[in-house]
Amino acid sequence: MTPGVELFVVLAVFIGLLCAGMTIPFAILVPSILYLLLQSGMAGLKGLGLVSWGSMNSFTLSAIPLFILMSEILQESRLSQRVYRGLSVLLTWLPGGLLQTNIAGCAIFASISGSSVATAASIGRVALPELMRREYGPRISAGSLAAGGTLGILLPPSIAMIVYGTFTETSVAKLFMAGVMPGLLLAAMFMAYIALHSWQRPHTAPKMAGPKSVREVALACVDVVPFVVLIGGTIGSIYTGLVTPTEAAAVGCLLSVLLAWCCGDFNFAILNRALQATVRVCGNILFIVYAAYAFSYAISYAGVGEQITQFLVGLKLSQLEFFVALFVLYTVLGCLVESLGMIVVTVPLLYPVLVQYGIDPIWFGVILVLFIEMGQISPPIGINLFVIQSIWSGKLSDVVMGTIPFHLIMFILLALLVFFPEIAMWLPSRVAALP
Repeated sequence: MTPGVELFVVLAVFIGLLCAGMTIPFAILVPSILYLLLQSGMAGLKGLGLVSWGSMNSFTLSAIPLFILMSEILQESRLSQRVYRGLSVLLTWLPGGLLQTNIAGCAIFASISGSSVATAASIGRVALPELMRREYGPRISAGSLAAGGTLGILLPPSIAMIVYGTFTETSVAKLFMAGVMPGLLLAAMFMAYIALHSWQRPHTAPKMAGPKSVREVALACVDVVPFVVLIGGTIGSIYTGLVTPTEAAAVGCLLSVLLAWCCGDFNFAILNRALQATVRVCGNILFIVYAAYAFSYAISYAGVGEQITQFLVGLKLSQLEFFVALFVLYTVLGCLVESLGMIVVTVPLLYPVLVQYGIDPIWFGVILVLFIEMGQISPPIGINLFVIQSIWSGKLSDVVMGTIPFHLIMFILLALLVFFPEIAMWLPSRVAALP
């Protein structure tokens, strides 16, 4: 069997397993082992022991369970309800009312959780009942929450960026800083669209009065300020160079426990549920990472990466044409593969090509995360669509239709990042001492 036929068979197996409903880790791992067997028989599997050790022996990856635990503690102690309540008082005077609160709440919770799904689920559970009670438009309500949840993988701390940094040996701290400006810009663009939509279609967003007294504003600030302190304690400590992302995650866990103890519901049972949820989520993520390392080993063993690099460089595409090709690739993958799967399947193949084109890996990491954000709200398997649909009584089609305008806004930001890389690179360049 020729190498080209072997590669075609392996890709066919991968796509077939996905279509059959197999989970991403197994869909990656099974074709990888098959490819090694086709290349060298049982001898090709001898390196998997070292791959197994190397995939998990990473100080950077230890930040993932810590950031997830921080998020789970805040979620189980119901503090996400407090931040939404406080923002609803402070922002309801804006055009769009509670819809603006959705985006701001997702942005704040994203800066704590690092997960798109956790952000969409946490804010969605609090917001949707209130939105339906006040008769907000179902499509714009569901769309704002599904799209707002995607901020969880662009604003730091981002689990997707940690995984990308691990594979490319890129500074996770600089990746975090590179995501700040695009993340805030995207949140502002979402809020501007909601204001325009509410002005054109006032029946979808009933006008609400702002806070009626100084006391009401003060109480709202009490609900929001602790989260600002938590964000400052984690991301601020990275920005100043005092700690690494992993150490910042540990600081965040400690602060989240103190915050839950002082301001929320916290006891041993809540801590136990948070730990159990963390183990489940981390088990899934780290299994995907392990499968990806096996996949990377398989393609390196067979020399596929070098062949793909030579092929793409031989096409002599301009950098803009190369990005157009990536746009097509990730648009298709976003409809089929979940976020971490997109990273672990494509980055080992594409990273050598980036080096040939002289593309900054920090900048490309932000571009890649934005592509993944689009995939989170792209049918048929955009996971945020199902998260929002599962916690309300509406139709999935309404969620999909509600996300379309936000999808287009992401395309605009993507174009801005391609033509104006400084949007992402300005902040990391200001802090040269980041680890």
